[in-house]
Amino acid sequence: MQEVDGIRVRYLPTPLPARKLSSLSSLVVQAPATGTAWFEAWRAFRPDLLHVQCFGPNGTYALGLALLSRRSLVLSSHGETFMDDHDIFERSALQRRALAMACGRAEVVTGCSTMVAQDLQQRFGAGEVQVVPNGVVLDPVASSRPATQEEQVVLAAGRVVEKKGFDLLIRAAQAFPPHARVQIVGEGPGQKGLEKLATELGIRSRIDFLGRKDAGEVQRLMAKADVVVVPSRVEAFGIVVLEAWASGTPLVATTRGGPADLVTDGVDGRLVDPEDTTALARAVVQLLSDREKSRRMATRGLETVRRFTWDRVVDAYMQIYGSVQSGR
Repeated sequence: MQEVDGIRVRYLPTPLPARKLSSLSSLVVQAPATGTAWFEAWRAFRPDLLHVQCFGPNGTYALGLALLSRRSLVLSSHGETFMDDHDIFERSALQRRALAMACGRAEVVTGCSTMVAQDLQQRFGAGEVQVVPNGVVLDPVASSRPATQEEQVVLAAGRVVEKKGFDLLIRAAQAFPPHARVQIVGEGPGQKGLEKLATELGIRSRIDFLGRKDAGEVQRLMAKADVVVVPSRVEAFGIVVLEAWASGTPLVATTRGGPADLVTDGVDGRLVDPEDTTALARAVVQLLSDREKSRRMATRGLETVRRFTWDRVVDAYMQIYGSVQSGR
């Protein structure tokens, strides 16, 4: 038990079986303590409903508890079905069956974007899926963007994995002006490959790998950047889109997934298929060269992001809880 933002949070064990004999043996050993932990949490808390956020082993246990206790179940997916680095829903028949059962058992199913909702329906048999977008903290960040073009910064942020498409951004960067640098914020197993690619393309000196940063530092780096790019091959939602808007920085985002729900192309950002690296480069260069257009787009982004506060997310979930409880 610990406190997070003044709220008491209890963390429960969620071991699951695997095909390996050692895993099954481990599960047998852990089962008594796991069952006790869940029972004690249930007895102490007595929830009116169970809400699964991002279905994993936690969801399998919550489904079992909902069935045993006959409590209402709400399921919210955030793209874990196709964004997981280990493709767990392709590898684990147990997780696939559990999620399909949960979609059928839940009173309300939500997804953070249209793409997520459609995936739940097409692959896991969900019926109606409500779209509840994620949110962002709207702390004002003072922009320190330079007034001249002596050096411009194109920034991308996220896990350094193949799905995030940072290699596509590096390829596009060959067409950026010589004074433009690319900053990649985040960490992951793909960094060495990206460094090698940048070296092979002859632009390694213009690519900065900044590593993992906390949320406040990411916002400050975005506020200093000239353009934020989301070059993902697939993106469940795109929290970086909201962070860019909140930072007052013009945005270029992928057409592949959640950002297409959020961004109005040419108004509060640009939407580009990142696999078309020529088009990606063109969109970035246009924003680097046309400061008035960039300013207008950033201003519209600041207006749009007000629709994506955490207060609105809370209100949406509270309405869902109310509808579930009134329907019991």
